Amino acid sequence: MVSPLGNDIASNWDALIHGRSGIKLIDRFDTTQFSTKIAGQLEDFSHAGIIDSKEARRTDTFIQYALVAGAQAVHDAGLEQMRDAPERYAVYIGSGIGGIGTIEQTVRTLHTQGPRRVSPFFIPSSIINMASGALSIRYGFKGPNIGVATACTTATHSIGLGMNSIVLDEADVAIVGGAEAPVTPLGLAGFVAARSLSARNDAPQQASRPWDRDRDGFVLSEGAGVLVLEEYERARKRQANIYAELLGFGMSADAWHITAPPSDGGGALLAMQAVLKQARLNPTQISHINAHGTSTRLGDLAEVRAIKNTFGAHASKIAVSSTKSMTGHLLGAAGAVESIYSVLAIKEQIAPPTINLDQPDDECDLDFVAGEARPLNIATVLTNSFGFGGTNGSLIFGRF
Repeated sequence: MVSPLGNDIASNWDALIHGRSGIKLIDRFDTTQFSTKIAGQLEDFSHAGIIDSKEARRTDTFIQYALVAGAQAVHDAGLEQMRDAPERYAVYIGSGIGGIGTIEQTVRTLHTQGPRRVSPFFIPSSIINMASGALSIRYGFKGPNIGVATACTTATHSIGLGMNSIVLDEADVAIVGGAEAPVTPLGLAGFVAARSLSARNDAPQQASRPWDRDRDGFVLSEGAGVLVLEEYERARKRQANIYAELLGFGMSADAWHITAPPSDGGGALLAMQAVLKQARLNPTQISHINAHGTSTRLGDLAEVRAIKNTFGAHASKIAVSSTKSMTGHLLGAAGAVESIYSVLAIKEQIAPPTINLDQPDDECDLDFVAGEARPLNIATVLTNSFGFGGTNGSLIFGRF
């Protein structure tokens, strides 16, 4: 992964378990006219050795993030020298928004210099499926190749659909995840206009504060996360380094509103019920939840209600973390980054903290692992993602 916490797994995990925020004042464009001036930006990002300078000029930033994260995942899985049956390797990498930076820049070129100055690479450098396509081209993966676009549930859906591809015997391996690069003037302006973002500009690292009484919106962030899923017998035979088992995937729709969830979290409830059913687990068998937890007024409370309605009395016994308190919200990449954190929580037997939770809001009375990471016996992790349009997804990872 690449995220505001670091450009590899080790730096991300170290920042996460020590409760360090990656939110800072935006420094890549002038925010004078914006009410929100903060975001989670990648620092010291490099695509050296993955994308040459000529290709980079023709490739939107979200695709660059996907390629770098994808290369890390392929290398970690030992698949760089793949030679067998390329048609059995699927790629499911999506984005919620896609190449908004390239679109913004191209519109400016069109209006100031005319249509003849629009780059012939404009379309292929900005369309959402190109992240998935570019990774398959790099490695020669010829199986199913899909660019999912389901807002902030994108990466979670990508992971679940990649799992299904293996279950349905369409592939033996699926490279899955999401990428996003929305920290642009247009991206920021759009979310400000929607009144979605925190404006805690005087204290950026305290801005993302899920479930806290003083939360005032989410923090826009960027990055990418990519995982490798593999059919068990194949992975075992080649002695792959197995981190965890993906036990289930659930989806649902709110059928309620374009941006706001129903107050009872009914859609989230359906997704969590669906994933428990597919994983063949009872609610009492969930050890930890990596929550969607974006730091919005309506969303945080709806998710808490959904968790209580899904898990009943057991809800108070589950360690519930929002890693977005440190990363901000990576939109279409969030589900992949948080799935990686979930897998590492299982591997390291540590529940990441929720930072900035000083005064929990009314009804927000679950065990949110406030302030500090906690050693914990973690057998299973459920992770949630919910997106605009009322689209929901949940995954469960289990200790291998």
